[in-house]
Amino acid sequence: MTRRLLVTGATGSLGRRVMARAAAAGFDAVGASLTASPVRLDIRDLAGVRRVVAQVRPDAIVHTAAGRDRDDWPATADGAAHVALAAAGIRLVHVSSDAIFSGRQGEYDEDALPDPVYAYGAAKAAAETAVRAIDPRAAIVRTSIIMGDGRGAHEILTHDLIAGRVAGALFTDEIRKPVHVDDLADALLELAAGDYAGVLNVAGADVISRYDLGVLVARRDGLDPAAIPAARIADLGLQRPTDLRLVTDRAEKLLSVRLRGAREFVRAAPR
Repeated sequence: MTRRLLVTGATGSLGRRVMARAAAAGFDAVGASLTASPVRLDIRDLAGVRRVVAQVRPDAIVHTAAGRDRDDWPATADGAAHVALAAAGIRLVHVSSDAIFSGRQGEYDEDALPDPVYAYGAAKAAAETAVRAIDPRAAIVRTSIIMGDGRGAHEILTHDLIAGRVAGALFTDEIRKPVHVDDLADALLELAAGDYAGVLNVAGADVISRYDLGVLVARRDGLDPAAIPAARIADLGLQRPTDLRLVTDRAEKLLSVRLRGAREFVRAAPR
């Protein structure tokens, strides 16, 4: 039997991929976003979220939507609470982020407690708290840099830095475990069809700096890696997370999807 799936943030890079891959996972997906796709949804409006959920009547919800700006608390934090409240017994998969951590610890498993150092991380941590309190049966997926299809924010930033369209740099001491957007989308769909409850880390296999990740993107896309400006967070004194390595042992045992590393998928042809 085909199940109905509601995807919030359906016009975003991740939401689009969840929508595109939903049928293969046995779902009839309905996309919702602030720019109708086909359903208009403002997650900052609780009554509006409830109306959309009542209209779509989904068997599961994958919540990929967040604020348009990285410090948009009403959408990122309040919006997650609104979706959880509207779900009320519907299977919910909520997308969180490694940004909830400071990076001082280095490795973070599912039991690690948030200690954000900037506004976006604080909003994502608040969103997690709200979802867990409202719906203890929800799956909360902590992930890292999402890329692989050319539309990821890091891929776009790398191109813009090389072209001189934006000022800034890629940090050599900002460590992540990037995930391919398709791998993450498949993991979210697998969780939407299951009953796993609580936090699950879903990130790629490779530990890599943002700068080295930019080098991979530049080489893949035929650009000059030497044109990428490099810097160190430590030298600039910025309030940003540094070393965020999500431990993915649990996901690797639970999920059928293989979580590829950036050194593999950035070079690989699209699937």
